[in-house]
Amino acid sequence: MDLQLHDRRALVTGSTSGLGEATVRMLAAEGAAVVVHGRNAARAQAIADDIVAAGGRASVAIGDLTTDAGADAVAEAALAGGPVDILVNNAGAYEHLNWNEATPQAWAETYDQNVISGVRMIQRLVPAMRERDWGRVITIGGGLGGQPMNTHPQYNATLAARHNLAVSLARDLKGTGVTSNVVAPGAILVPAVQDFLVGIAGDRGWGDTWADIELNSVRELVPNDANRFGRPDEIAGAVTYLCGPLADYITGASIRVDGGTVRGVQ
Repeated sequence: MDLQLHDRRALVTGSTSGLGEATVRMLAAEGAAVVVHGRNAARAQAIADDIVAAGGRASVAIGDLTTDAGADAVAEAALAGGPVDILVNNAGAYEHLNWNEATPQAWAETYDQNVISGVRMIQRLVPAMRERDWGRVITIGGGLGGQPMNTHPQYNATLAARHNLAVSLARDLKGTGVTSNVVAPGAILVPAVQDFLVGIAGDRGWGDTWADIELNSVRELVPNDANRFGRPDEIAGAVTYLCGPLADYITGASIRVDGGTVRGVQ
């Protein structure tokens, strides 16, 4: 299927690993010119070079989005190659903290990393989308924004804020041709998660093979109807669809990619 992205340019924040990397690679494979963003120039350039070697179009933008200066640098680098039609706000961070460990400073830092960083890029790139009567803003959210765990409360709250700001932005963009949506992943298998699960599998009695470890860890930690963890490309696929004109009629929506973890109408 041609998602009609050949004439579009996309910036994916936090795209030097994990979901962001999978997304920037898939957008490039669909024909979009992509901007790989990160704080490590070597890692970003390596991904961009790999995309170009595969026949795609890619450049890099380096900067810390928790500062205005960093956001300015990223926007300037991204716009150097032409207008940015698609902004995927993926960059973020979290720590496994309990309620006693999550100090007010940790809350503030997490909010800056996960919420205000995205606002900075929206304010720098979306006005020009509005002027051109077309654009896409995709925010990576998560199920913990609506069904929070008792741990890392500072992170759960920022996911809720990301969902909320995306819908507010969609209302503000009414009738402009620019849409704002959320892709909400469930538990996704990235290398760090797999390493962690294998490391504790023996103590939990989950088995010796990865097939057994995945099935048993999902049942115990993140039960869902698919009986497995999601894969980064499954998130990237949802994002990539929302970026194209076939998704013109979708805005203010939250697309869950969670294996059926969340039940009921959301």
